[in-house]
Amino acid sequence: MTESATPLALRRYGASDTATLLDTLVDIWTEAHADHADVAQAGFTPETLRRQITGHARRDEFTLIAAYAAGQVVGYGYGFRCTPTYWYGEDLLPAITPEARDTDSLAGICELAVRPGWQGRGIGADIHNALVAALSTRWVSLLAMPGQGPARRLYDHLGYRYAGPYAAGPDGPALDLLLLRTGF
Repeated sequence: MTESATPLALRRYGASDTATLLDTLVDIWTEAHADHADVAQAGFTPETLRRQITGHARRDEFTLIAAYAAGQVVGYGYGFRCTPTYWYGEDLLPAITPEARDTDSLAGICELAVRPGWQGRGIGADIHNALVAALSTRWVSLLAMPGQGPARRLYDHLGYRYAGPYAAGPDGPALDLLLLRTGF
């Protein structure tokens, strides 16, 4: 059986599962971003990802979707429900469309990564769609590196729209805040 014919299984996990999956998640992220100098220049490293996931796993309704092929994790995505003030921050909040700014139904997607050998097969979209369905909010938002790389093309294909520039703190990298209105 070839890799392309290998069946894919999606599994949902919660915060309590994170510790056992953490090394695998960091490995996938590292592989997926190995050729992305902009990610490293922005200060994103495997260690910052490890801290990020551990911190986010403390949030209510933390949800992780992992994609398995041939018994191995080949990709994942995670996010959680949150308030607009938490997700957008006070500085960006006024620039957000009123529907997304005033909602009580928002989720932030924090990471979506697929091993390089498995990219380009729709796995990222499958993980994303399963995650959005599991979170069941009217709005979903995520941060993306600026530019038109493969991840941004996926988000555009999924229907995300640019909402503005985002920086986590005064020294944080400039990222693109993207919004998606879901069917929930």
